Amino acid sequence: LALGRRLFFDERLSGDGRRSCASCHWPESGWTVPTPFSPAAPGWVERRNSPSLLNVGYARVLIWDGRAPDLERQALGSTRNPVHMGQSLEGLLAVLRGDAGYRRLFREAYGSAPNPRDYGRALAVFERHALVSGDSPLDRYLRGEREALSPAARRGLALFQGKAGCIRCHFGPTLSDGGFHNVGLAPNPRFAEPPWRRILRFDARRMGLPDWEAASDDGGRYLVTHRRRDWKRFKTPTLRNVALTAPYMHDGRYATLEEVVAHYDRGGDGTPNQDPLIRPLGLSAGERADLVAFLRALTGRRPRLPPERP
Repeated sequence: LALGRRLFFDERLSGDGRRSCASCHWPESGWTVPTPFSPAAPGWVERRNSPSLLNVGYARVLIWDGRAPDLERQALGSTRNPVHMGQSLEGLLAVLRGDAGYRRLFREAYGSAPNPRDYGRALAVFERHALVSGDSPLDRYLRGEREALSPAARRGLALFQGKAGCIRCHFGPTLSDGGFHNVGLAPNPRFAEPPWRRILRFDARRMGLPDWEAASDDGGRYLVTHRRRDWKRFKTPTLRNVALTAPYMHDGRYATLEEVVAHYDRGGDGTPNQDPLIRPLGLSAGERADLVAFLRALTGRRPRLPPERP
């Protein structure tokens, strides 16, 4: 854990020495960032919002489109990605092997000198075991503490399970089905601007799309599978701690939970390939407020980080 913590916050590991994992995952913002798009390396923009890392160890696949099968490979991929940390393996190892503290921590943890495999493993251990949050008001309510939820939140829970139908995609311990859905988001107008066209086409080319030069929107899961039925399907995020992780959706377009609830209440934007589960809900203003009250009751205890070691 100590090695993973140090790696997570160390800006020296990026190509220009100015970014770390924590640049896109702030502890004080629910282990995401409070901006629509993630930070990017100089000369680039991002087109997605950083997912929260709280309870990420329970995720079956990583990233909004599910391209990373595990935390170990996600860590290495983000480190090498020129849009994120922009570091080569040679540069990464030069920093790690040139630091006596890292050499000692790698030896203690893995019995070896710093190497890419154990770098990914150490970050994954930190994320799986340190970034855990639970004991929300909902958890306490389900354990029998009936007053843990306010009357509004209890009404919101009933809507969540019933009329609003949120539970069809948000269920289980993580409040996510772990699947991919097109929730009917209209094209983001920023994507018509040259910096965003550049990142969309760069990523489409990286993912092997033959028509990458025509990319004008984020295809989501389609980038991974190349199947049209996956167009603009994105991974269902956990709802735990959702009140801490604004803004919302894969591109951070909604600043508040109220806006998110309004999107689903109107039945999405009616976009191509929209999931049939996304349909008008007919909620009253009071019901929308109750649903937001329930979502705010999903905030658990913040993780306690392991002590930092030099």
